[in-house]
Amino acid sequence: MPTISMFYGIIIRMFFDDHSPAHFHVAYGEFQAKITIESLEIIDGNLPNRTLALVLEWAAFHRNELREDWNLCRQKQQPKKIHPLE
Repeated sequence: MPTISMFYGIIIRMFFDDHSPAHFHVAYGEFQAKITIESLEIIDGNLPNRTLALVLEWAAFHRNELREDWNLCRQKQQPKKIHPLE
């Protein structure tokens, strides 16, 4: 599962050939979640409120890059790194 970004202890990943809807995986300590790219909703798992706010801010800014990485992963190609939240 390629890591596409890391910031503030938050790790963002995507699986190769993952199932729809388009989403990314978030890990923060013992917390894990899957978040859709289009609606930015948690579809599985949970995150602390502050962590979720940071992830949603980052994802909203990088939504086009997330879509591109999703398509690359669906084709079993290495996704591109996305700049972390600063």
